[in-house]
Amino acid sequence: MYDKSDPRASLATASKAPAPSAFAGPEYGLFYETEPQVTDDRAKTWLTRGQNFLVAYTRAEAGATLSRSSQPDEYVVIFPDRGEGGVVQANGERVEVEGYSLVIVPPGASTVTSSRGGQIVRIFSTQSDDLNALCSNAESYAEPHPNLPPFEPWPEPVGGYRIRVYSLDVPPQPGRFGRIFRCSTLMVNFLDPQVGPRDITKMSPHHHDDFEQGSLALEGSFIHHMRWPWTTNMNMWREDVHPHVQSPSLTVIPPPAIHTSRGMDAGVNQLVDIFSPPREDFSKQPGWVLNGDEYPMPAKG
Repeated sequence: MYDKSDPRASLATASKAPAPSAFAGPEYGLFYETEPQVTDDRAKTWLTRGQNFLVAYTRAEAGATLSRSSQPDEYVVIFPDRGEGGVVQANGERVEVEGYSLVIVPPGASTVTSSRGGQIVRIFSTQSDDLNALCSNAESYAEPHPNLPPFEPWPEPVGGYRIRVYSLDVPPQPGRFGRIFRCSTLMVNFLDPQVGPRDITKMSPHHHDDFEQGSLALEGSFIHHMRWPWTTNMNMWREDVHPHVQSPSLTVIPPPAIHTSRGMDAGVNQLVDIFSPPREDFSKQPGWVLNGDEYPMPAKG
């Protein structure tokens, strides 16, 4: 259910999913109040996962380097702070990246180095067992969560894998939802910033049949309102939850929980939505995926 001014109001809402037989609860990575999972001389990194994606959030000092030696697939790097970019190297390429940018990094060996320090966000699929094991909630996914199909990557990019850099300085456009980028493994929506608490008459309660949503709070705070449908089996019923999370944090919202998020701070509230694999419905909306010409959609059999 969307307000008529919300671009998502045009999306098809008919459900084709079978009735669920079990529900999972949300997952939280409260990076602002928990200890990091990885620490070295120049960086502290917190990791929290969903079933198909994980977030590695780093507070870096100048010169800090984050490395992957044999990454099996593409991943995303976000330098969310203006003026605090870095250098990304992979497969013989070296690219200097300005702050307030999103980078897609190819499979294989790669490094991400902070130039001046600040926040670095890396988003991976869960095809890397070493990263999965580091996650604060690794045990929660010892068994697959319900209502989620197996992960299937999307096609390789046009022209092959390479470092791809995109500025986040993309002005809002009527009819377009946020700033969406996709690769073969992930879809990331760096939402337009919300200033002040969200209008309570224009909330957007909705659900997803068969994919999780990661909501990464980078600035401000959010209340994530969640409720689960009633089924014929009362043993499955769950209480509504309304966690008020600060930033930085990751909230993983499971299907088919009805959810909507409200920015709460008087200043900027910045949320980044994460999906893995990419969403087909968003990808079919003309102009929504800003790099859609570089990443083909799966062929339909």
